[in-house]
Amino acid sequence: MKKTIFRGVATALITPTDENGVNYDQLGKLIDWQISEGIDGLVVCGTTGEASTLFDKEHKQVIAYAVERAAGRTPIIAGTGSNETEYAIELTKSACDSGADAVLVVTPYYNKATQNGLIRTFNAIADASTKPVILYNVPSRTGLNIEPATYDALADHENIVAIKETNGDLSKIVETVARVRDRLDLYAGNDDHIVPLMALGGIGCISVISNIIPAQTREICTRFFAGDIAGSAELQCKYYKLIASMFCEVNPIPVKAAMAAMGYCENYFRLPLTPMEEGNHERLLHNMRALGLKV
Repeated sequence: MKKTIFRGVATALITPTDENGVNYDQLGKLIDWQISEGIDGLVVCGTTGEASTLFDKEHKQVIAYAVERAAGRTPIIAGTGSNETEYAIELTKSACDSGADAVLVVTPYYNKATQNGLIRTFNAIADASTKPVILYNVPSRTGLNIEPATYDALADHENIVAIKETNGDLSKIVETVARVRDRLDLYAGNDDHIVPLMALGGIGCISVISNIIPAQTREICTRFFAGDIAGSAELQCKYYKLIASMFCEVNPIPVKAAMAAMGYCENYFRLPLTPMEEGNHERLLHNMRALGLKV
């Protein structure tokens, strides 16, 4: 097995923004709080970090800032994927130069490449990277699934070390694990699948809900690793209403609304994203209050 980047929970961190751009003061406080809560890693400029609406300069600066602010206290994983491979390579090289501990590379979106196209793309990015690469499969956004045979073909690349899996198809995930379990680490990318994927051999998750409950999300993994499977499953079920309300609109709209209600950021988005619909917002706040969160 290749070197593991983290074991447990990495938060897919929001990017606080306002009318002036990225709010680095708020971002720094979020990074410090997450680390103080014992988080095992931070993903910046991913889906939750609104990478698709960040300007190129902002994208690179956020990664560099996160590395500097974390100062080695937790791994920083930089989102560097794109639908244009040369740009993904450019972002990856920049993140490596900035000192990121690993990069998260999403399946090229919109183009709907063939599986052979995915193999060539991921290999090209991994060839250019000086840091470990996590493959990010999110078919609901990209319109394309990384098939188990494709993971198998990519698993022998020395820089490709892990998978963030959000396809929701457990049969496909079982086949993937059967093919690559000794060569790639597996992380759950859906918060409602943390325990199921760990039961299949996963070593943690890249989480959205850990933006607002980092220690509690980490406890799901801690209990599982300690052999308390029932306790881990109990927590998975305890948070299902919160998870459902955090994804009743497209991510990161709900999580940013939740973080704003907790005073960590502004409830600000760049179009085409817009603030949460009123009824959904009330449902989210209700479920947060039910768990004792102060909003």
